[in-house]
Amino acid sequence: MKQGTENLSNDWIRISRDPDTGIETVHAHFRGHAYDPHDHDEVLVGVTQQGVQQFRCHRTTHRSTEGRVMLIEPGAVHDGYAPQDIGFTYAMLYLPQRWLSSMAGRLDAPDASGIGSAFRSTVATDDRLRDTIHNAFLALHFKEARLARDQCLDALVRRLSAHTGAIAAPAQGSPEQMLRARDFLHEHMSRDIGLDELAHQSGIDRFRLTRQFKRSFGLSPHAYLVRLRLRAARALLAGGAAPGQVALDVGFSDQSHMGRWFQRAYRLSPAAYQGQCTNVLDRPAAP
Repeated sequence: MKQGTENLSNDWIRISRDPDTGIETVHAHFRGHAYDPHDHDEVLVGVTQQGVQQFRCHRTTHRSTEGRVMLIEPGAVHDGYAPQDIGFTYAMLYLPQRWLSSMAGRLDAPDASGIGSAFRSTVATDDRLRDTIHNAFLALHFKEARLARDQCLDALVRRLSAHTGAIAAPAQGSPEQMLRARDFLHEHMSRDIGLDELAHQSGIDRFRLTRQFKRSFGLSPHAYLVRLRLRAARALLAGGAAPGQVALDVGFSDQSHMGRWFQRAYRLSPAAYQGQCTNVLDRPAAP
C-alpha cells in the first residue's frame, strides 16, 4: 500500500485501487474543512471510524459518528466537515456502477448502482452492514487473496440490498429542458460553454435556467460542469494519462487550473491521486 499525503494540520488520505473490480478504497482523516461540494460516478459506502463526520447531502445536513454507516448514490452532491477539533477518520469504498449492477444481477439482489435508485438513509446504524463494509475495505485496501475479496464483496452486495429503496424525482419546472441542458454539458464537456448557449440549447431563458437546473441536479450549471470534468479526469488519470494532457482533454484551461479544482474536491493533487490509485509513477519509462 502506498502512503498517502499529509499536511501541517495532520490531515491525511490514503487510496488504493483494485484492478479486477475497479473499486477504490479511501482511508482518511480530516480536521475542520474536508471537502467542497462534489459528486461521484460511483456508489459510496463507508464507515466513520472516529470522531464526528458532518456533511450535506440531498439538501440535508447529516452527522455520522463512530460506527455509523454512510451510503451515497452516484450523482449525489455532498461535502465534508469536522465540527470537533479532534477531526474524524473514515474508511470508504467507491463501487463502480457497472460492477455493482453486474454483481446485483448475479446475486439476484436489488440494484443500487444507478441514479434511479437510492438508499433509504444516507447515514444508518446497522452493525452487520458496518462489519461487512469494514471487512470488504480491509480485504481490498490491503490486497488480501482473491477468494477473501470475493467473499467479502458478495456479502457486501447482499447486505446493501436491505438499504435500497426508490428515489423520488426532484421537483422541477421543465424536466425535458433540464435534461437537454444536462446532456449538452455532457456532450460538450471540453468546450468553454456560455450560459446563453446553454439556455438556447435547452429552450429556457438563462435567468430561469440556473435556478431550475440547481433544483433538478443539486448544482448550478457551472458547478455541474466542473464536477463532470473532474470525474472524467479521475478516469483518465487512473488509466495512466499525463495530468497536463488530461486537463486539456476534459476542458480545464491548463494543469494548474485542474489541480486547483481537484484539490478542492478530493484534497489531493491529480499527480498524487494517480500515484496512489494506479501506481503509474512506479512503472518503468517506455523505451
